Amino acid sequence: MERKKLPAPAVIPAELQELSRQIERWRITRPHRMPMPEPLWTLAANLARQYGVARVARFLRLDYYCLKERVQPPEVTVPESGPTFIELPNPTAVPVSECSIELEHPRGSRMRIHVKGAALPDLAALTRTFWGLKR
Repeated sequence: MERKKLPAPAVIPAELQELSRQIERWRITRPHRMPMPEPLWTLAANLARQYGVARVARFLRLDYYCLKERVQPPEVTVPESGPTFIELPNPTAVPVSECSIELEHPRGSRMRIHVKGAALPDLAALTRTFWGLKR
């Protein structure tokens, strides 16, 4: 995802200026401590993807972490069926080596891989699948 750089302070993109005006109008008319409406957050998140979270948050006077959370991709959901067991065939009858790998995803998912045998499965593919990465 390529980010556009904000021009010098004298030249602020029109779309960012317009959103700033909308947010200011909302701030003036809002009831005390009411959260900002989702449509304004969505517009701010879209602009942050283009120009960067820190710059947009600073210009619009928004909380950096709230904006950053809205810019990040949505959480990966675990299917309703639950985890699936995958049996990896052991091509050799005599185990030569043994390997254990434990992975913990920042969102709390855990996976433990225990392999015995000379031929190790494609561990990179397994870990990419666990992390939800595409190749």
